[in-house]
Parts: sequence; C-alpha cells; structure tokens
Amino acid sequence: MAKNMSRRAFLSTGGLASLVLLAGCSGGTASSGSAASSSAASSSSGQVMDGDGMIQERLLVGTLATEDILPLWVAQSEGLFDKANVSVEVVTFQSATELIAGVASGAVNIAMTDIMVTASMFASGIDVQMQWVTLGTTSDQGRFGIMVGPNSTVTKLEDLAGVPIGVGSNTILEYVMDKLMEGAGIPDDQIVVEELQKLPVRYQAMMSGEVEAAALPGTLLALGEASNCKLVADDTKGDNLSQSVMVVRGEVLGNVATAQCLETLKSVWDDAAKMINDDPEAYREVLIENANLPVEIADTYPISTYPTVQLPTAAMVDPVLAWMDKKGYLTKPLTYDESTGVFSAK
Repeated sequence: MAKNMSRRAFLSTGGLASLVLLAGCSGGTASSGSAASSSAASSSSGQVMDGDGMIQERLLVGTLATEDILPLWVAQSEGLFDKANVSVEVVTFQSATELIAGVASGAVNIAMTDIMVTASMFASGIDVQMQWVTLGTTSDQGRFGIMVGPNSTVTKLEDLAGVPIGVGSNTILEYVMDKLMEGAGIPDDQIVVEELQKLPVRYQAMMSGEVEAAALPGTLLALGEASNCKLVADDTKGDNLSQSVMVVRGEVLGNVATAQCLETLKSVWDDAAKMINDDPEAYREVLIENANLPVEIADTYPISTYPTVQLPTAAMVDPVLAWMDKKGYLTKPLTYDESTGVFSAK
C-alpha cells in the first residue's frame, strides 16, 4: 500500500484537531530528520552555533512525506541552504495528526499544510499566517479526484448521485469532491459521504468494492490507474480548487532575525523550484526517496511544476472559507486579506 500522502492528502486527514505549526530558522546548515528526533531538538532550541561560535537562528519546517515540498528537499540535496547561509531543517512527520501536534506544541514554527487547516488553526486561536502557495497556483499542479474500483460500472459523476463516496469529512478532499459534484449539477442532498478518514483504508475499500467510489490524492489516483481503477473526475481542469500552502507562526514574523531567515528561505524555494522546473527528471530520485512513492508508479509519476513564492489569492481562499462556514467547520466566520496572507474574524 502506498505510504506517501501526495500534495493535499495532508488535508485529507484534517479537521481542527490536525492543526499545528513548526519552529526554527537560522544560518549555516541544513538537515532533514524524523519527527521524533527533530522535534525533540527543536523543543530545546530554535538556535544553532555558527562556525565562529555565534548563536544563529534556525528554521524548522514541518511536513508530511509529500511532493508539495519537493523544492525544499532539492534545496537540501543541492546544498542551497548552506549557499544562502541559512539553517533550515525539514522535519518529516508520519501522519497529519503528528504534524498537527508538532505545530500545536511549538516543536516547529513553519509548516506545509493547506488553506482549510490554516483557517481552522487561526479560528481556534493559533497565530498563523500563510506565506506562499507550494502547489496549486494553477489547476494542473497536483491533483485530487474521484475514482472507482476496477469492477465498478460507474462512468460519470452523475452515476454517483445518492451513492456513498469514501472521503474524510472536514478535509480538502471533501471540498474538492463537493465542488466536482456541484459542477456536474448534482444537488447537495445527493452528495453522500462514507466516512473513511484514513487514506489506505479508503483506497482498499474502493478497490474491494466495499465503497463504490473514493476521493483520493494524486499518488493514489496514479496507483489506482496502474491497477485498472477508473478515474471519474479530477481537479486538473476547470476551476482551480485546491492549494497547499506554507504557513508560519506569528512569532517568527515578530522576530527580526527569524523574519530575515524566512525571507532567505523564500529565495531558496524560488531557486529550487526553478531547478525542478528546468529539469524535473533530474530530481526524481529525490522525490522517490522523500515522498515514498509506491514502487508501481515511482518511475512514471509525473513531477509537477512548482510556483515561485506568491501569496494565495482571495479567489483561492474565499470559496474554501464559504464552504467551511456552510458546513459548520469554522468556529467563527473569517475574512482573508490577499495582500498580507492574514485571516481576520468577522
């Protein structure tokens, strides 16, 4: 079974409980660690010693094993952090719950997540702010979709009206599912959720026919396609429905040293994104190693293009907020300022 959670699969195990951020920024070295070792180190200090024995700030960036953050893994493998004189550690968590716990505890202060999780964090009182879109500035960057198993007779979204679809509620996958079904003219009362939060369980239920269809992220869609499953619809055409984003805790922006580290990290991201976009196959092994691509698709999984640093637009965020409010997923209504990346309570 696929181990990795592709872009936005992060959100698929979301909800308010899965909200958290990450800590650290600094100059000098870069490393990648497991959630256990890295969070332990970060909890004791967000600083490191440089070669002259001076204390410098360090950034700890929390993520799941997902393609959304490939530019930072490339930056790590190519020594771009050292070249920029910024100390960054990419901390990979094994589950969204652990990542959320890491953010909530302050074990990390920067995180790759999504708009829904960020909004839920802010509404719950956590001071977070979006910094840039890691994937999803255009609809063809990464994908989510609805798939049926190899023995299903479903051929179009209309066939799924009134039929339970495996998904996790209060997640980006539920949002994409709702929007795809809405686009096919299916009324809200005919969109039926089969609650399956865990992606491997959801995928297997679809494969076995226990559930007719499932909302899945890109890697599991690709794995399903390689296993004779049928894609009914995805979000790579039409409206740009979903984004993954880099978010930061307010304390990072409130400290001159860490704020400068963050600006340097943005430049490193841009450099690494350009390297991937210029020659994506050169970084396939980096992706395979860090995102745990299933062996069946490791050599063929399409490597996305990556955007340079830019804030999520209101056109990306406002529909998500409206949907969350309608579903009752927000503890209070929010507005979004696309010029700053900041949420405010209405």
